[in-house]
Amino acid sequence: MTSGPNKASKGAKEGLDATAFAITVAFELLEGAFSEFHRLVAENAALSVKLEPDCLRFDVLTPADAASPRQVFLYEIYKDRAAFDLHLGSEHFRQFDQRSRELVIRKTVLAYSVQENAKIREPM
Repeated sequence: MTSGPNKASKGAKEGLDATAFAITVAFELLEGAFSEFHRLVAENAALSVKLEPDCLRFDVLTPADAASPRQVFLYEIYKDRAAFDLHLGSEHFRQFDQRSRELVIRKTVLAYSVQENAKIREPM
């Protein structure tokens, strides 16, 4: 018998460790602000994943059935709290924050520790 992690447990934790850090942000937007806000937040999310090696996930969720949406929900996972703090200092985040403020009525931020239960994707 060999020691060390088996393939299944290694894959289940790929990119995450016991200190992984998650943030959710719920935005309530001004009437008519959705299109511009969505453009800004989608750009911020894409740049975060591209430019920040320790930004492991950044999902932008929007209502599936709203004719005139006014909510956007973000789900972000970082390697650890320090990686999130780096995100907050990044130029793309500061630009997003500055340009989107006038579009938001309310912003609710919650922080979490990550305990992953995702399905493992097998390489093709």
